[in-house]
Amino acid sequence: MKKFITAFAAAAIAAAALTACGASQTEETTAAPAEETTAAETEAEESAEDSSEEASAEETTAASGELQMLTVGASPAPHAEILEAARSVLNEKGYDLDIVEYTDYVQPNLALDAGDLDANYFQHLPYLEQFCQERGTKLVSAAAIHYEPFGIYAGNAESLDAVPDGGRVAVPNDATNEARALLLLEANGLITLDEEAGINATKNDIVENPKNLEIFELEAAQIPRSLTDVDIAVINGNYAIDAGLSIADALAVEDSESIGATTYANVVAVQEGHESDPGITALVEALQSDEVKQYMEDTYQGAVVPLF
Repeated sequence: MKKFITAFAAAAIAAAALTACGASQTEETTAAPAEETTAAETEAEESAEDSSEEASAEETTAASGELQMLTVGASPAPHAEILEAARSVLNEKGYDLDIVEYTDYVQPNLALDAGDLDANYFQHLPYLEQFCQERGTKLVSAAAIHYEPFGIYAGNAESLDAVPDGGRVAVPNDATNEARALLLLEANGLITLDEEAGINATKNDIVENPKNLEIFELEAAQIPRSLTDVDIAVINGNYAIDAGLSIADALAVEDSESIGATTYANVVAVQEGHESDPGITALVEALQSDEVKQYMEDTYQGAVVPLF
């Protein structure tokens, strides 16, 4: 977040200069060593800079009358769309948005960790935690906003009953989303998982597979394009939306009481220690506003479920 140096710095320096030059009319004072004057000015500058850093972002924005920019990474749909819907609410709080769109799950976290973003909004909490563990990044959730029900979508099979013996099933290849996909397949009687696997399940945890399904692990973003090559596919909510798939057309959807609804909340992620920054607080409040909730419900018709 950008910090602005207030006019106090200039005033403090000017005051220091007047004190050095005008405290005495004697020749001795006038001829004070240059290094002492420089030290006084430096101390004044440092004091002014410290004071300006303590000023809140809202105070700076209010004084300038300008909106402070927040740079937020997001997937194109639904996250960037939801951020756009939150823009007007955020403007009222003194902030504006620079929305940077990403089509994968790695780059927005790397950009946030590098400080190129103030926040990102595209992922659920288990994925964020796994990413940090694997990459050594220090990113945390500032707030949960919504969840997107996973759906099983038809490829060459028109229904779950029509999935043939040896049928091909596409699931996401990242660990947290693969487990979620497998749990949905299990909930619909297609496979049985080891009871101890839970949200860490992989296809190696399948203990019963009555139709001898072939599980193909693909990058989540690529799965909608693979529908013609498989019998069914389990697709992340945001990628289904981006591909023009309607949750109403899914062959099966996560139940609202499922582990997906209770565990996989999509969050606003920030660098550790910045969860309560004024701009982040304003962003979360805007995303959790009544206006944005109404937008989610009207626009996505159950494909995006607000958690506030």
